[in-house]
Amino acid sequence: MTACRLLLIMWMAVAATPAWASDTAPAASAAGTSAAALPAPAQILEVPAPLLALLHKRVIDPGYSRERRLQRLVDMIFDAQGLHLAYDPDATHTIAETWQTRRANCLSFTLLFVTLANLAGIDAHVQEVAQVVSWYQASGVIYSVGHVNAGIVLDGRTGTVDLDHNVLYDHLGPQRINRQRTLAHFYNNRGADRMAAGDNDAARAYFQAALGMAPDFVAAWNNLGVLDARIGNLDQARRDYETALRLQPRHGASLSNASALYRRMGDTRQAGLLASRLVRVQRSDPFAQYLFGAQAEQRRDYAAAVRFYRRAVRLYETAHPFHFALARSYFLAGDARRASIEMQRARDLAGENGDALRTRYQAKLDSLQRWRQRGGNAN
Repeated sequence: MTACRLLLIMWMAVAATPAWASDTAPAASAAGTSAAALPAPAQILEVPAPLLALLHKRVIDPGYSRERRLQRLVDMIFDAQGLHLAYDPDATHTIAETWQTRRANCLSFTLLFVTLANLAGIDAHVQEVAQVVSWYQASGVIYSVGHVNAGIVLDGRTGTVDLDHNVLYDHLGPQRINRQRTLAHFYNNRGADRMAAGDNDAARAYFQAALGMAPDFVAAWNNLGVLDARIGNLDQARRDYETALRLQPRHGASLSNASALYRRMGDTRQAGLLASRLVRVQRSDPFAQYLFGAQAEQRRDYAAAVRFYRRAVRLYETAHPFHFALARSYFLAGDARRASIEMQRARDLAGENGDALRTRYQAKLDSLQRWRQRGGNAN
């Protein structure tokens, strides 16, 4: 299980389930999938009676302080006597489905946590991070947009609860969002799942439901473009991408997809213009530069990896994982001196709250220093 532990301590009140559920049900899709096939907001956020009883028993009824209730809620969600929740990146679930399966992705966990926290009298809300990078041993580096987590306000202190503890936020960090945008994330995720499964009608219904909740939700416009391009509706796909780029001109996925679409349609000039825009966006995006560095490192092109990682560090100086990656590439390129400098910087930036990371970086630094003392080739 990927543990969620408080990155903590902070929050602010969002309305509990009744207010969340006050949004209207998504409209029917013109593609033929009825609104009844999609879960309404009330269904997404409904707390099953057994879960509500468990919340009262473990968190509410004992009369704990808010801080103690917060810790008890986290324990209830993750320990074996509670939900024993496990991480599943594909589990975009309603609260009832999370209760049934005991599996959740970051969005499902956030819906569950914020709703239960509010019922327990804890000020909690949903937050969105525009860009994140995550690290997983099985699949390597994963870049994504639109990550969500929970925010809290507790006795004047603010904090974040995130199911993914291997995540780096962008410069802006988590930003509070309203319930409509939260639900747009849910419908968009479900739509992407249905599109991947080849159920195009259901995918369209979900994407349109997302846009019904938040008409400016760029990810859903981009996904609609992918769907329309997939089924050969190229003119509509072009309009979808145009809308996405009008709302967010630097949206990398829409730039990439629109460029590919224009090339497919034979408009190489417009394809080239969009590709050039994408290159400019990526050059100023530290996450893109980091990913290019990771790809170069996988090819064992360490000189290129160093170049990309250095640009990522210049663009996001305080990101300790970027310094660690740069140190690793310097070392693999035979430059132990610079590797040692970057490893020291990574350790220092890990901060007092990153004891495990600081220990890891210090061990790497000690290993580098021992290697140099044994006469390794250092530039």
